[in-house]
Amino acid sequence: MKKVEAIIRKSKFDEVKKALHQIEVNFFSYWDVTGVGNEKQGHVYRGISYSTSDIQRRYLVIVVSDDFLEKTLETLFSSASTGNVGDGKIFVSEVTEVYRIRTKESGSAAIN
Repeated sequence: MKKVEAIIRKSKFDEVKKALHQIEVNFFSYWDVTGVGNEKQGHVYRGISYSTSDIQRRYLVIVVSDDFLEKTLETLFSSASTGNVGDGKIFVSEVTEVYRIRTKESGSAAIN
């Protein structure tokens, strides 16, 4: 099993959520987060300069079986991308075990 952690633009969250549901990823956790990015220049809107050093993003955590990882990644790439700097990052790590508290099921049965 793999844990996929994705940091995406908040403006793309609804599209990502819909795309994940379409491939039957029906459970994931998410948080609003603030990060610091590489872009150092500010943006000017109506004559007021805004700093872009603190970036508002959404942080998703998804646990999938090994054979479902590639489909999940492709869905994230296609739905979260704008093609611009600041689209986010995806981290993948190994999950050694998963348990469902209610039934004590473990492994892939616990994440479906």
